[in-house]
Amino acid sequence: MSNHAAAHFVSLNIAVLTVSDSRTAANDTSGDALVERLRSAGHRLAARALVPDDVYQLRAVVSQWIADAGVNAVLVTGGTGLTARDSTPEALQVLFDRTVEGFGELFRHLSLQDVGSSTIQSRAMAGLANGTMIFCLPGSTNACRTAWDGILAEQLNSTHKPCNFVPHMHLSVEQCATRDGVEVSA
Repeated sequence: MSNHAAAHFVSLNIAVLTVSDSRTAANDTSGDALVERLRSAGHRLAARALVPDDVYQLRAVVSQWIADAGVNAVLVTGGTGLTARDSTPEALQVLFDRTVEGFGELFRHLSLQDVGSSTIQSRAMAGLANGTMIFCLPGSTNACRTAWDGILAEQLNSTHKPCNFVPHMHLSVEQCATRDGVEVSA
């Protein structure tokens, strides 16, 4: 495996999308947990939205973010279960240029400790679309913490060795300079 780690930390622009028919901005604890963790890790919140479980609304918001060169990653919470309304995988997988097969597998492995065999009902997944990483997580606040603490904190950290997702993302000139340790003047 090649070394895809940078010498310097790159602060990413990360968007957070909550998919729910019942949550509001006032009680979106899963979205709040992701925002708190990404900021604590030194990243920036690029955008935040809450949409109902609707394939086309989900796809529209995420499509807009992956077309925006200022968004490096998208964290989606909710809609990954098996109910008739859970449509996040169907909405977003068609946008992926590449699927990160191991993400869902590793998430379910980590989640097994918390929820036992119920983890099998999670359709957590990830992919790369137009140089933007997209991570689809369950709607539970604990599941979002598990995904961040067990996978995303390292994989969204440009200094994590032996490799991380940052080299696969479209980065701004300033972010590339930070990653490569080069001073950029404006």
